[in-house]
Amino acid sequence: MTRLGASVARARTLLSADLSADSTVEELLQETSARRYLDLTDLSAAEQAELIAARTVEVLPGTDKLAERIEQRRAAGKGLSVKLGIDPTAADIHLGHAVPVIILSRFQRMGHDVTLIIGDFTAKIGDPTGRTAERPPLTDEDIALNLAGYREQVRPFFDFERVSFRQNSEWLAPYTFPELLGLLSQVPASQLLQREDFRNRLAQGSGLTMSELLYPIAQALDSVALECDIELGGADQLLNLQMGRKLMELRGQQPQLVMTMPLIEGTDGTGAKMSKSKGNYVGLNATAEDVFGKIMSVPDRLIEPYLKAWTEWTDEEIALVLARVADRSLHPMDLKKILAGEVVTALHGLPAAMAARAGFVAQFSKKSFAEVGTLPTVDVAEHGTETVATVLTKVLEFTPSASAARRLAKQNALRLVVESEGGQETVVLAEDEAIRPLDAVLAEKLAGLPGTAYLKAGRKLAEIRGR
Repeated sequence: MTRLGASVARARTLLSADLSADSTVEELLQETSARRYLDLTDLSAAEQAELIAARTVEVLPGTDKLAERIEQRRAAGKGLSVKLGIDPTAADIHLGHAVPVIILSRFQRMGHDVTLIIGDFTAKIGDPTGRTAERPPLTDEDIALNLAGYREQVRPFFDFERVSFRQNSEWLAPYTFPELLGLLSQVPASQLLQREDFRNRLAQGSGLTMSELLYPIAQALDSVALECDIELGGADQLLNLQMGRKLMELRGQQPQLVMTMPLIEGTDGTGAKMSKSKGNYVGLNATAEDVFGKIMSVPDRLIEPYLKAWTEWTDEEIALVLARVADRSLHPMDLKKILAGEVVTALHGLPAAMAARAGFVAQFSKKSFAEVGTLPTVDVAEHGTETVATVLTKVLEFTPSASAARRLAKQNALRLVVESEGGQETVVLAEDEAIRPLDAVLAEKLAGLPGTAYLKAGRKLAEIRGR
């Protein structure tokens, strides 16, 4: 039995037990989190290929070809050359950015050679993928700062001591104009314009610069320079990755295989991709309590894709717990607590995960909000004339936008709760009430309801005073 197989056998027993019990959950998290460091070199080529492919959107030209390439390199006493390009355009990153890094870690633990390409040259062009306008170029200082932040934040998922770092300015900066013209003469312009975002921008009369058209060429030259076997990228990067295959073939090299990663949906459950601009993300530098709470706030339908994205669980294990949810022998809330524990364990360690779990239960399993302890307060005299959305921003630290408040209301997650000796009375606020003054909403919705009032937004809670 392989090392991974033995771990799965141990975990299967725990996954069939009472998953509401802290002791069982702690033992399970200890088992599954240890896999982030598990040596996977004893897996066969086919097993390695299947394990990798299970977490991708596509493997081109196919999973069988990946297994063949692994066997080919093994016969030569080598590992695969696997590449991930980093576009260092932000200092703070989130869990969505961790998805390809986790896949890269698995390749690393399978005994393959991993290279992180620092796109210091291409960052000055700006990846146009999904953008409606050209992105402003970064300076060398911007790139250095953002790269330092990236390395520190993804460290929990990746062993940087066993990776090669290369900057693509090494081979792109010396590239001559005659060389570029010779290369471009072999690349049809129609191929560069296949991108849907490019076609949309042209149809709308928006600008499209030559530097943006050349971005896929520049990225592809990274693969040529390193003679890669594998390149990873988001599902929206497929055309860029395929350009690497084309240029390698033009240079007489064995074309790389390409693997696309899923684009992870954000925590707000609206279907939008996880993004800082939308406020629906989990930052890698967030506290254990904040990470746990944000995962607990997601819709139940995101449990499966989140388990696949950020844990080391196998498909067999995920199918087992989902079957238990379906037959009602496992509550979705208990499974979500385990998911939140997995993510916190990866970022902060098992003790922090169990502490965050205990804190969440203590705060949100109370029958009375009065038992919760210290809560932020909303003074109606101070905030009454402000909109509910503004109060969310100032008091509960939500993203400052009316649309964020509307999204909460649309999910029935924006509520007023009144507690009295008779229990709790809950009033769900509609979308349009998110942008009305707080005092007007209180007067209309809580008229004649005695007791202590609270504003509840998702998992966050504030006591209302002076109504």
